[in-house]
Amino acid sequence: MTDERVKQVSRWRRAMIRPELGAISGAVLVFVFFFTIAGDSGMFAPQGIQNWATVSAQFAIIAVGACLLMIAGEFDLSIGSMIGFAGILIAILSVQWGWPVWVAILTTFVICIAIGALNGFLVIKTGLPSFIVTLAFLYILRGLTIWLAILTTQKTVIGGVREVAKGDWLAPVFGGKILTGMFQTMGDWGWIETFTRGNRAGQPVVEGVPMLIVWALILIIFGQILLTKTQFGNWIFAAGGDAQAARYVGVPVNRVKLLMFMFTAFCAVVFATSQVMEFGSAAADRGVLKEFEAIISVVIGGALLTGGYGSVVGAALGALIFGVVQQGLFFSGAESSLFRVFLGAILILAVILNTYIRRMITGEK
Repeated sequence: MTDERVKQVSRWRRAMIRPELGAISGAVLVFVFFFTIAGDSGMFAPQGIQNWATVSAQFAIIAVGACLLMIAGEFDLSIGSMIGFAGILIAILSVQWGWPVWVAILTTFVICIAIGALNGFLVIKTGLPSFIVTLAFLYILRGLTIWLAILTTQKTVIGGVREVAKGDWLAPVFGGKILTGMFQTMGDWGWIETFTRGNRAGQPVVEGVPMLIVWALILIIFGQILLTKTQFGNWIFAAGGDAQAARYVGVPVNRVKLLMFMFTAFCAVVFATSQVMEFGSAAADRGVLKEFEAIISVVIGGALLTGGYGSVVGAALGALIFGVVQQGLFFSGAESSLFRVFLGAILILAVILNTYIRRMITGEK
């Protein structure tokens, strides 16, 4: 017998309030659309898949950090500037100052995570909105990045990282590839295409899985387990849902928010390091607008802007949608600037959907 005092929730309603619902639907539609219009262009050939998977992984790395922070009720608008700052710092320490690359990378992680902690400390101690504090650091870090690059090299692009990284033990962890032997075997067996001329004759067009993709998968799995399988994950939801009520029941809200700011900075440095190792250079303008792309990925994934609700898997699907659309426009021959149009349009649709879901959850009219 059902208790009349307990409001019964239908299966349809339970399915509708899943945060990943919109992202799953969007991903299916995007794949069907581009398979239809760009399926013959090589987008879904091995090299095409690697292209959009790599771009999606870039979005996903920073989206995981942004997702957990947003669920905890805060924003970080300095992610993009942190990416540029971290890249330039690695290049200066390794190329200009001659430090071993692994020392430069670890030092950069320590400095940037400390800046993330400073962001969180200022938000907690001053009571200012994280939007304002991190917006200030967006400009501070971008200005420092350009100033440091010009001060040390008189340029805003620093090359030579690939040369100094040769033989370094840590560089391949961010810029290498895995499963290269498997892909070579697949090429030898004719399962994937190989180069037919030049110095690379006989080598597969896809040499392996870039570490950028590996990092994205590691962070997604880690974030999902942390959020859904641990007490700390419950604290994240509680801190973003109602911070004062969470404090009353013993949740260390300040510690949760501080650690999430630090984790967001960590994700930004992973992105920056992988990018520097891939291109062999650092540029002061890298990471521009990445903070907004990360937030949009999270919103598409079902997170509420008010905090307390969201999904790491949903954010990862939002990142996948971005990667597929960006590369799909290229393969279909469309104007690349349409990607920004897509970002704006899907942001509006996602916010409308998430507002509807929030009303279903809270019973608002």
